[in-house]
Amino acid sequence: MTTHFIEAEIDLTETPITLQQEIEKELAKRGKPLRWAITKVDSDQKKAQVEAIVTQP
Repeated sequence: MTTHFIEAEIDLTETPITLQQEIEKELAKRGKPLRWAITKVDSDQKKAQVEAIVTQP
């Protein structure tokens, strides 16, 4: 098992619950997330940057 640092860009949504689901769905494509954080928000572009640590078999 290896760990990887990744960055992802997520479209902002209306509700925080939906945003969390979108982040978890995107991270699951790249491995099993150990932790993640929103590190930047661009309100003009309606995007959030997420940094995460994921594990892959």
